Amino acid sequence: MAHPLASQPRPAAPPAPADVFDWLDEAAALRADAGLTRTLNSRAAEDPVLDLAGNDYLGLTRHPAVTRAAGAAALRWGGGATGSRLVTGTTALHTELERELAEFCGTEAALVFSSGYTANLAALTALTDPDTLIVSDAYNHASLIDGCRLARADVHRAPHSDPAAVAEALAGRAQPRALVVTDSVFSVDGDAAPLRGLSEAVRAHGAALLVDDAHGLGVLGAGGRGAPAAAGLAGQPDTVVTVTLSKSLGSQGGAVLGPRRVIRHLTETARSFIFDTGLAPAAAGAALAALRLLRAEPERAERAREVARALAAGLTAAGLHACEPDAAVVSVRAPGPEEALAWAADCRRAGLAVGCFRPPSVPDGISRLRLTARADLTDAQIVQAVRTIADLAPPAARG
Repeated sequence: MAHPLASQPRPAAPPAPADVFDWLDEAAALRADAGLTRTLNSRAAEDPVLDLAGNDYLGLTRHPAVTRAAGAAALRWGGGATGSRLVTGTTALHTELERELAEFCGTEAALVFSSGYTANLAALTALTDPDTLIVSDAYNHASLIDGCRLARADVHRAPHSDPAAVAEALAGRAQPRALVVTDSVFSVDGDAAPLRGLSEAVRAHGAALLVDDAHGLGVLGAGGRGAPAAAGLAGQPDTVVTVTLSKSLGSQGGAVLGPRRVIRHLTETARSFIFDTGLAPAAAGAALAALRLLRAEPERAERAREVARALAAGLTAAGLHACEPDAAVVSVRAPGPEEALAWAADCRRAGLAVGCFRPPSVPDGISRLRLTARADLTDAQIVQAVRTIADLAPPAARG
């Protein structure tokens, strides 16, 4: 009589150590077929290319006052923060930066993080729980999306820039608490969120509002005080704002701004604050110097918006599909991901660096070139950029 286990299939042998990551090669091949391969390209310190790809909206990252402040901070405090903010990672520079950020943006308090990404993770995970509904704009940045995924709350994905849909979601919720989450300026097309309409929806339904002002600080509002300030929401008790220090302020890091009790709660509970090494002193010093420059030269904010409008007008006049910018981001639609990649590469070879956004980075699946206006661009450089992009555009980009 046969053994009862004789007919059972033998378990497959485990893969050899050299084969356990073979699936990564298959995934890479699929991305390549879809035109979604991404590569790292090192840039030289003295790159002659005209840069419209970075986020240095105010042209401050190489300003002598900013670089001197970064160097002085490193010499005084060292190359790193040495520990988490709650242990050894808070210096006098961090405290001063938080105080001046809050004062500039019109909020009670601020808390500095190692990046804008970790600031968003902190706000979303610490300000929600299983009794919270998060209503998130469909076009929100990846850091907000990831924060929603990590939160213990129910998440509703609302149509883009639609306060009525947000109000409907809030009205029908079963949870006692709700948090509406939006970018102030969306990073793909540069369109501004309807913050006043969202605020009205929030207040009508007893919710709170979280605004990621990464692309608004330094560009929108009086003297660059940001989109919430421009909408009259600065310092409101139901509004929390996150910002990055790596765009208009030309440094590195991020911050959460809002009511003092919110900042206290994040300090005591936000995991991406408690368990993360503090922002390097050099970055804190650079951001503080840039913030002071912006206060002294508020015209930089208007110039950044002026440059964006000029770029969009020139590209539209050339027959391309350029968005009408609300801040400093200008996008130009491309026929597809491969065409967008080739277009950006052609521009680079011609001496112009532009961003290239393709799926899955674009929420609507439409590939684009993405240009970032800078306050320090000359009129001649604007003309040069428009001519280069238009001359190298694939024929279908004008279709």
